[in-house]
Amino acid sequence: MWGSILRKFASCEIAPASRVLLLQGARYSNQRVAVPLRSKKPKSSKPTTQYFVDCRHVRTVGGNGGDGCVSFLRLWCNENAGPDGGDGGNGGHVVLQASQDVKDLNHVTSLLRADDGEKGATKDCHGKNANHTVVKVPVGTIVRNPQGKVVGDLATEGTMFVAARGGAGGKGNHFFKSDLEQAPQVAEFGATGEDTAYTLELRSMAHIGFIGLPNAGKSTLLRAISRARPKVAAYPFTTLKPHLGMVQYDDYEQIAVADLPGLIEGSHKNKGLGIQFLKHAERCNALLFVVDASADEPWQHYHTLMHELSMFSEELLSRPRFIIANKIDLPGAERNLELLAHHVDVPVIPISAKLGTNISEMLHEIRVIYESNRKEKEEADANDER
Repeated sequence: MWGSILRKFASCEIAPASRVLLLQGARYSNQRVAVPLRSKKPKSSKPTTQYFVDCRHVRTVGGNGGDGCVSFLRLWCNENAGPDGGDGGNGGHVVLQASQDVKDLNHVTSLLRADDGEKGATKDCHGKNANHTVVKVPVGTIVRNPQGKVVGDLATEGTMFVAARGGAGGKGNHFFKSDLEQAPQVAEFGATGEDTAYTLELRSMAHIGFIGLPNAGKSTLLRAISRARPKVAAYPFTTLKPHLGMVQYDDYEQIAVADLPGLIEGSHKNKGLGIQFLKHAERCNALLFVVDASADEPWQHYHTLMHELSMFSEELLSRPRFIIANKIDLPGAERNLELLAHHVDVPVIPISAKLGTNISEMLHEIRVIYESNRKEKEEADANDER
């Protein structure tokens, strides 16, 4: 059956890029790449609530400075030895630091607060400065103020951004001693730390993003190629938050693949999950369109997805993409594959995420796209250095 269909496609006058990869082992590109590895360790059967967080609204509060002290030293030989009130310590800053140790913003709480400085004491004892609160964020995090303006870009390892400065410590009465005022009875209060709000966003969340209508099989596919365990059910919008899985290859390379929430018609008007979903898609380097091959007119699903992406951002249309025709094990999928190839202008890879059909061929194409994107990025970086 598959052989006759493939010969029929070979005789059709269509672009080679639009021919369907129907036989297991048939590949769109003949480029030699590393072989994907299958995990031998069994997955946990416990329910999981972990999901990928690529945007977080935070409030940052710097520490308050310590108050200065009003004190006068009294010795056994001199009851009026003069002022000896110490200064208060400085409050701590809230600092965001780019680090390779974290991959998303799931650990970042909505309130980031630094410690207060200690108060000054007698005998010219100054208060201790508070330690800074350093929060690690992934490399490539963008910091926006409440007006939406980018105020910080943590693009390299170790880059820091001071989100909220701590208040300065108040001066004790010893500081105000002068020739005219030998016994000042005044001290300063510690300054209040800054209280600001920011929006943290990731520039890139994954190398590959699965895009499709609800119940297209994106979560099942991510379960089949990685150790991720997104929720799978037979009703729409099962996935409300993006999930991330890692695909490993035999050359120790790892490719991040994201399962994005389902897209519906009118998402650019904020219907369904709307703009929030489209922002997830904007942070993927390549887009793979997962369509249900057993549905009526699956090519209309692809055109709907392309329309929503174009209405949100024209730049998304220029990214590498191909179609994954899922559920080819269901009745009616074979005929739809023939029609799908004639209605689209991108490669189509038929798979069955449930049965594992053609999964290795799909992972081969994912690695080809990953390598081409990496070469383009390296060339762009080299040109920038020149």
